[in-house]
Amino acid sequence: MANANFQSRLMALQANMLNFAYMLTSNRDDAYDLLQDTTLKALDNADKYVDNTNFKGWVFTIMRNIFINNYRRVVRSATVVDQTEDLYHLNISQDSGIDSPEGSYAAQEISDAIAEFPEKYRVPFSMHVAGYKYNEIAEKMDLPLGTVKSRIFFARQQLQERFSDYR
Repeated sequence: MANANFQSRLMALQANMLNFAYMLTSNRDDAYDLLQDTTLKALDNADKYVDNTNFKGWVFTIMRNIFINNYRRVVRSATVVDQTEDLYHLNISQDSGIDSPEGSYAAQEISDAIAEFPEKYRVPFSMHVAGYKYNEIAEKMDLPLGTVKSRIFFARQQLQERFSDYR
């Protein structure tokens, strides 16, 4: 009789579970799949449920864990592993654009434009492009953080204006 009570409580939660599944997946078909997986897993593990605990919380935790595990599985399967002997695929630039003559010409033009900036714009912008954080640039140049941010912003604006025809 306890099994029938468990099943009836689980079936009463189906609408709430579907809403939660839709919130997690943002896709109706995936939500129905997650609902079905959760229901099956809850039924398979009915013997592990302890009375006088939050049944709804227990079921929703199962659903959330299934969703997280599925997400991690998808991310792992999307990872590309370079099987070449000398890791050739990892060492080539994928989207640099420099492989083509047009890309190298454009990169040289951008470098020349940056070199033409006044030093007060060129140095913080170059440091930012090199990967320094705003606060690190401010410390090294002994400038206020806002000044560094505005100089980098103005340098970007100048580049955008100069190369507006590339868009």
